[in-house]
Amino acid sequence: MHTGDWPKTVTGLDEDDGIAAAVVTLETAGLTVVEERTHRAKAVFPYEPGLFAFRELPPLLAALEPLERRPDVLVCHLGGSHDVPGHARGSSAPLVDAGEEVGAVLRTQDGVKPVYVSAGHRIDLAHACRLTLALTPRYRLPETTRRADRLSRAALR
Repeated sequence: MHTGDWPKTVTGLDEDDGIAAAVVTLETAGLTVVEERTHRAKAVFPYEPGLFAFRELPPLLAALEPLERRPDVLVCHLGGSHDVPGHARGSSAPLVDAGEEVGAVLRTQDGVKPVYVSAGHRIDLAHACRLTLALTPRYRLPETTRRADRLSRAALR
């Protein structure tokens, strides 16, 4: 995918307690589920603030591996420091880490808590923000994240 191209699919990732990981791929046109995968494993790294990747990345990668379609875009949770964006849907403020702008804090619905958006491989920040708004037609969180969260919780049962 090149900057400016609209992805055909978007894949959300979520992980629960370092034990259950889920990935959900949606078509961007209608936000319909194309593919879902889960992976359960025993946590191999203790919870340590700031060391997300060591605990949560192995089960997420294991859930991504069997996907039949390669994801166009991955959506997951991250954070940083920021000013408060405006109240209206689409308002944003810079997301800053160590003095460097690394993303945007984006209001996906009027008056709700914003989400963090960052640029990624072959997608710039403006494109990532437009895509995030397209993935949030009714709720605060992108549909990819909401569905992956539900799937990871179900995998724990």
